[in-house]
Amino acid sequence: MAITGREKEREIRQSVLDNGIRVITEPMPAVRSAAAGVWISTGSRVERPGENGISHFIEHMLFKGTARRTAEDIAREVDAIGGNLDAFTGRELVGYTTKVLDEHIPIAFDVLADMLQNPKLDAEDIEKEKGVILEELKMEHDSPESLLHDVFMGRFWSRHPLGRPIIGNRKTIQSFEAGQLREHHRRYYSPANMVITAAGSLRHDELVEAANRHFGGLAKGGTVARMSAPKAAAAITLKNKRSLQQVHVCVGVPAYPATHPLRFASYTLNLVLGGGMSSRLFQNIRERQGLAYSIFSELNMYRDTGMLAVYAGTSTKSVGALVEGVIGEFRRIKREALTAEELRHAKDHIKGSLMLSLESTGSRMSNLARQWMTYGRFYELDEIIEMVEAVKAAEVMEVAEDLLHGEKISAALLGRLDGVGLDREKLSC
Repeated sequence: MAITGREKEREIRQSVLDNGIRVITEPMPAVRSAAAGVWISTGSRVERPGENGISHFIEHMLFKGTARRTAEDIAREVDAIGGNLDAFTGRELVGYTTKVLDEHIPIAFDVLADMLQNPKLDAEDIEKEKGVILEELKMEHDSPESLLHDVFMGRFWSRHPLGRPIIGNRKTIQSFEAGQLREHHRRYYSPANMVITAAGSLRHDELVEAANRHFGGLAKGGTVARMSAPKAAAAITLKNKRSLQQVHVCVGVPAYPATHPLRFASYTLNLVLGGGMSSRLFQNIRERQGLAYSIFSELNMYRDTGMLAVYAGTSTKSVGALVEGVIGEFRRIKREALTAEELRHAKDHIKGSLMLSLESTGSRMSNLARQWMTYGRFYELDEIIEMVEAVKAAEVMEVAEDLLHGEKISAALLGRLDGVGLDREKLSC
């Protein structure tokens, strides 16, 4: 077991178990709780077309019991110590997390290790869970914003795993069986893809000892998740759904990956464009023109690509004006430098959001995992603040000029279209 590093400012410490699992901790002396997580470097992006949704399905099944515990035992054991147990599946990551009082960390680790290493994957439970996940799929499809997101992503990254819904589709969900789930679990739930992080009231050496006791028995190696680079398509998609009262609109372009040197200029661009109530899109589209109740932009960055997208909902008669307004803001941010006030506001917002997010043990625990798995290192807070403060208005304009081109723009409309059309000329910027 090797100590591989220690970060000064945040007192981040790392150790690597003999089987290769990295254990990363950060003490927070003022609290009595600790949050811990086991992170698997996989997710929906590694799935083949016929197994779309399998990562999410396995996440559900790990709560359904082991050789030692029933599903009720898992829930009761964590509830009995006043803790919580959660999990999520993303496109490039699956996480299993728990938060407990510091004295209960050994119990929490035992439950997590049992779930992750010894899932029962019983055929009867699998059939029951298919029904649960199909209901979850219906719930997502009943949400116009979620459905639009899936429609947009499916065309934006056509024929690539990033474009497929994390939950899967009805056909793949219904097709899963125990042997297929076990094989996927065996392939990816291994030290080669696993990181353990914890933050809160803890001692690093004790946490490493607990991790070694519960996860050290896993055999070294495993299948490293390989992810092919996607190519975005500039598609225009119109999907009529007359049961909706609005037309939901998404307009997006390819963006930079998470490690790009201009990532902080990209964050700034997104924030000024549509990142809050003071953003240009909100003020122009909602406050000045009254075209939408909800409008915002979001920036999603992955290992080798990214996406900047604007979402809004409006009436059928206002779709043209709304799209024109969005494209107008694209043109404006390409041609007019941010004002000093806008730049200052954006920087303070980014710094404030970061600092506030790190006040909880769960956020710090998650931040440790994401920093390591994305960058292979930890940025000190002062480093991040320096990078935020170094962003110049000219860099934001450079990003806008690089990303916001009419031929790169994808758009999707979902709802009561009633003859509404959209062509490439209307997206020219």
